[in-house]
Amino acid sequence: MNTQNGDALGVAVVGAGYWGPNLARNFQASSMWRMQWLCDLDEDRAKRVLGNYSTVRTTPSLDDVLNDDSVHAVAIATPPSTHESVALAALDAGKHVLVEKPLADSYAAAERIVNRADELGLTLMSDHTYCYTPSVQKIRDLLADGTLGDLQYVDSIRINLGLVQRDVNVLWDLAPHDLSILEYILPEGIRPLAVAAHGADPIGAGQACVAYLSLQLPGDALAHFHVNWLSPMKVRTMLIGGSKRTLFWDDLSPLQRISVYDRGVDLTPREELNLEDRRAASISYRSGDVVAPALQEKEALRGVVEEFADAIRTHRAPRTDGRAGLRIVDILEAANRSLQFQGAVVPLRGAR
Repeated sequence: MNTQNGDALGVAVVGAGYWGPNLARNFQASSMWRMQWLCDLDEDRAKRVLGNYSTVRTTPSLDDVLNDDSVHAVAIATPPSTHESVALAALDAGKHVLVEKPLADSYAAAERIVNRADELGLTLMSDHTYCYTPSVQKIRDLLADGTLGDLQYVDSIRINLGLVQRDVNVLWDLAPHDLSILEYILPEGIRPLAVAAHGADPIGAGQACVAYLSLQLPGDALAHFHVNWLSPMKVRTMLIGGSKRTLFWDDLSPLQRISVYDRGVDLTPREELNLEDRRAASISYRSGDVVAPALQEKEALRGVVEEFADAIRTHRAPRTDGRAGLRIVDILEAANRSLQFQGAVVPLRGAR
């Protein structure tokens, strides 16, 4: 099949647990795709996801999917520990691959996936769903066009009374969402330099259930993330401070997700002051308007599956490609090392 023409691409979803059904629904609803298989070790679960009248086939065997020539792409929604083996098998079978975040459970595994896709000339996309929301697209635009000015800080909170995981800590479970957003909105050429993380396990779960992660950014900027499984309140906010304006994003406020404040602190360079004025404070405060940009609501996952199809057809890298996923795993792995050494600052591979 010529993937540059208008024919629908054949796709299989592997994993019918938490995220797989969402992928299946969006692939089935898109005219760019023709869903062929839903693969899960528990085939009955896959059948329940599809319902009684679906023409999509189910199977517990990955080989059934990979041996089907009508399948051009595979979307992986299995536990992170299985991402490497499933992704490499799909790539070796000549399939394009979309992987739920995190890309893999280690940097080495993620790097092997990225390198294999490059070697075979196949599309590898990270499912960084939030990057396809209208809110995050708007934040990226406001940073890129200079509306916010130079980035000074990011303060992110993602807390809720969540499902305590047995195999990963709260950073690996919740932080990939906000780290993928940061990775996406950062201006060209700006990448995190180092990580420091602190975590606690007050309930004896065997994994950090509450954690704070800080990222050093170029230009003395700082990004800070709070993730928590134990909070009775659900909060998803991000404060982005710029030299011109400050943006507040509340993902749980559908009526006003984004507010842009023309308020902040200005510092007059001392060399621009005359001798008499140098005795006075060079810090001034401004208080201007607050603007709430209008956003057109759209399901982010629909944007993911459409971007995946377009990247395959046009032979270009997706906006959230495999290397974006690799950078997130780099941060998470460095955060684990920092936790082991009680918050020590750990340089990132990409900054070396």
